[in-house]
Amino acid sequence: MAEDFQKDALSNILALYEGKKEEIIPILQETQGIFGYLPEQAITFIAEFLNIGVGKIYSVASFFNQFRLIPLGRNIVTVCRGTACHIRGAPQIIEEISKKLGLKEGETSADLEYTLDTVACIGCCALAPCFKIDYKVYGQMTQEKVRELF
Repeated sequence: MAEDFQKDALSNILALYEGKKEEIIPILQETQGIFGYLPEQAITFIAEFLNIGVGKIYSVASFFNQFRLIPLGRNIVTVCRGTACHIRGAPQIIEEISKKLGLKEGETSADLEYTLDTVACIGCCALAPCFKIDYKVYGQMTQEKVRELF
């Protein structure tokens, strides 16, 4: 049943396009917008629609940072790597979060509970070092505070 839903949802997206190779990025963006990532079945379906190899789809999807090939966790932990955060200990904060969650940057836990990500700047420099869990910002973090939080 889920497979039928996927094909129906993808068919609705692809119906808006002509099947030209130049449409690959907007098609991938819309697909990810619906599913939250690019499922393997969707990539195969898109490759057939565009009449290109699956490898080309993976090549584009892995080149651009915006695309995800695995689903995101229910909780997205986003650590700031900006200058203020870096100077005030972001590398140690990332290391501690990574250790507590058992994840490297860009990974999602097997139970889909957490995804660990980093960004160039969250925009909360006065709270450096900081990170977000979903939309809540945690500022002036220390390794001890990370251990207490996770």
